[in-house]
Amino acid sequence: MSEQTLTKEEQAIKDRMEALAEEIEKHNKAYYVDNNPTISDDLYDSLFQELVRLEKEYPQFKSLFSPTDRVGAEVKSEMTKVTHKIPLLSIHTETDYTAQGAYDFDGRIRRSLELEPSAPPVEYDCELKFDGLAVNLRYEKGVLVVAATRGDGYTGEDVTANVRTIKTLPLKVEGLPDICEIRGEVILHKKEFERINEEQRKIGGKVFANPRNATAGSLRQLDPSITAKRNLSFYAYGLGEVSSEIAPTQSALLDKLKELGFPVSGMRTLAYGPAELQNFHLKVEQERKDLPFEIDGVVYKVNSFALQRELGYVSREPRWACAHKYPPEEAQTQVLDIEIQVGRTGKLTPVARLRPVFVGGTTISNASLHNEEFLEKMGVKIGDTIVIRRAGDVIPEIVRVVPELRPADARTFVFPEYCPICGSHAYKEPGEKDRRCTGGLFCKAMRVQSILHFVSRNAMGIDGIGEKLAEQLVADDTLKTVADIYKLTADQLVKYERMGEKSATKIIESIEKSKNTTLERFLFAISIPDVGEAGARTLAAHFGSLQALEDAGLEDLLGVEDVGPSTAEKILHFFAEPANLKVIDELRVAGVHWEEGGGRSTENQIFTGMTFVLTGTLPTLTRDEASDLIRKFGGKVAGSVSKKTSYVLAGANPGSKLSKAEALGVKIIDQDEFMKMLVQDKEDA
Repeated sequence: MSEQTLTKEEQAIKDRMEALAEEIEKHNKAYYVDNNPTISDDLYDSLFQELVRLEKEYPQFKSLFSPTDRVGAEVKSEMTKVTHKIPLLSIHTETDYTAQGAYDFDGRIRRSLELEPSAPPVEYDCELKFDGLAVNLRYEKGVLVVAATRGDGYTGEDVTANVRTIKTLPLKVEGLPDICEIRGEVILHKKEFERINEEQRKIGGKVFANPRNATAGSLRQLDPSITAKRNLSFYAYGLGEVSSEIAPTQSALLDKLKELGFPVSGMRTLAYGPAELQNFHLKVEQERKDLPFEIDGVVYKVNSFALQRELGYVSREPRWACAHKYPPEEAQTQVLDIEIQVGRTGKLTPVARLRPVFVGGTTISNASLHNEEFLEKMGVKIGDTIVIRRAGDVIPEIVRVVPELRPADARTFVFPEYCPICGSHAYKEPGEKDRRCTGGLFCKAMRVQSILHFVSRNAMGIDGIGEKLAEQLVADDTLKTVADIYKLTADQLVKYERMGEKSATKIIESIEKSKNTTLERFLFAISIPDVGEAGARTLAAHFGSLQALEDAGLEDLLGVEDVGPSTAEKILHFFAEPANLKVIDELRVAGVHWEEGGGRSTENQIFTGMTFVLTGTLPTLTRDEASDLIRKFGGKVAGSVSKKTSYVLAGANPGSKLSKAEALGVKIIDQDEFMKMLVQDKEDA
């Protein structure tokens, strides 16, 4: 079809396909050749899938050199090229992170095999999707003769000398066929990745963005002695050319390779049907953070090699396998603005307002820039494209700026020397990274944040005082300190916007109830700098009483677990400030009290070494009350279920934590069983 006969819509589609192909090839080169990716994996996948979809709908516009028919990019010119006897292709990626991804894959397999709905489930081998560099190891008469990277799937790079430095990889193997190509992934363990980057920082060298980049940079060194210092690891997962059959199934092959001395991941299983595929996907997700290396998903393979041959290949991918990914831990987005937030301790924190992006299961629109030093080091400008990562499970962090995508009108953010809320001077102490407002209680931002923190669930647990009401109470000076909360009356509260008599009464009741608390909650509530929830718990357990903590000297504080010199100094300054002691006295006079001894039982620590997860609504206990009991008797309370969880305490209408506990085999108890554990302890005592 000539361009003259195309409609306007067809021409636009053809142009889009050409642009996508060009863009993907550019990123292939950056990723596979230069080891310097310029976009996130998630964004790359979306571009690739869009081109795949358009080529299916408009095959007449597909280029003869389409990147969908290739795997990577051309090899580096400095390295010898190796032609793969059997192409080393990539596999299809299921980008639906939910259970549907497993069902979609199984559905395609059953349709391709023309199985009736009543036919038995297909047997699959489930493995980890390593985040490293794929290699092909050619053994002849049991001796490693050539090691090559994937390259474009057909031609790779000769990295034999470098692969020989991998200490866990056998160079000579008894029991292999005369010709046997072992395929697998070269990776860096997390600790080794951190060690390499630390060394690179010391010498002013290149700091790698992630373990995959470090692996590629290490394996493709022209000097094998550098590779030898990097402690690379290898995990086998398949075969290339072989002169005779080793095993009839994928699972049997991996068992055989392990028997012969090849490193093989122990986290794999056989699954029958899509539900069991998804169970593996879920189980690995729960244990992912505990793995010594990075993964970004799991791999499903039809276990029978006979069925694999029957299913065959489509374009660049085998029909019999797929990668079922997890939500991306990294994503690319744009900085729309940078603003300053003033925290309850007066710290001025620059916050990047982002174009909303989905990362690790959550839509992220803000990310902390921490302080001036971090801002300058990262070189972030308003308008920049950045890569962000989920830190832990919740907090997003900026990994790097993508300078190639910086717009011409990008603006440098100037850090203010005055508090944007009250106008007070923002001072940075020598040796400190943070700039703080000097307005104290005069700064309403600090006052509002201090109040919101004080009433929060894990602090004093006062219901009904949200940001809007706190701002109103501070604005008219009804609350000058947190102690004034205990002077509030229902008559005062009903005067405020959207506050009825019933709501006001509930707030007063909650305030009254909060007077009976624990020392650890109180210490957390009063906003001691650098003392979070865990720190407050440690201080309460160590000193046992508020007076003992107030009287503690520097050496006493340094004897507390996880309290360093900086935190100790801040605790000393906090209790040396007359205004703080005055507020504490006012709180005690108002009736706030707790059981001395840190609120913990000192004898019957029946939950020591146990971790509980709470889900659903308990019959008579609130979650906070149940959590306090668990901690009082030596246990820990976690927010998510893992293989390390001892018990899941479940109530009515439990969430997904219950199904995760069932999948992992974690013991589930209700409130009655929980209370019996406590009663039994008292009887034993």
